[in-house]
Amino acid sequence: MARVTVEDCIDKVANRFDLVLLASHRARTISQGAPLTVERDNDKNPVVALREIAEMTINTDDLSEDLIHSMQKHVEVDEPEPDEVPVLSAPGEEAAEEAAGDMPDAEKPMDRMTEEDLLRGLEGLPPLESSGSGRTGY
Repeated sequence: MARVTVEDCIDKVANRFDLVLLASHRARTISQGAPLTVERDNDKNPVVALREIAEMTINTDDLSEDLIHSMQKHVEVDEPEPDEVPVLSAPGEEAAEEAAGDMPDAEKPMDRMTEEDLLRGLEGLPPLESSGSGRTGY
């Protein structure tokens, strides 16, 4: 029976800590019934996992991704953003919107805000309150 040492595996996985994590994760998956890629030779699961890493019969990148996935408790799903964003209209534009309401979406005129309109709108905002210490409200 050949002994598997860290030196046999360290050239495949450069970081010893990562090697321990990957080998232990692989040993757990073997104990859960994952198929072996090398002969068992009466070895225990951790030794089989190290032999698989040393002989490169498993992809360490895939094993790393599987390890990360197994540790995640909550997977956040990216929700698609809405196609249309509601447009704020000026008071005089309501009649134009009602007339455009009967048109199909492809034919509706698109409202665009110029940089000057944005600056005018920002100038109309009330100033930030200061705390008296010379610093703004942060």
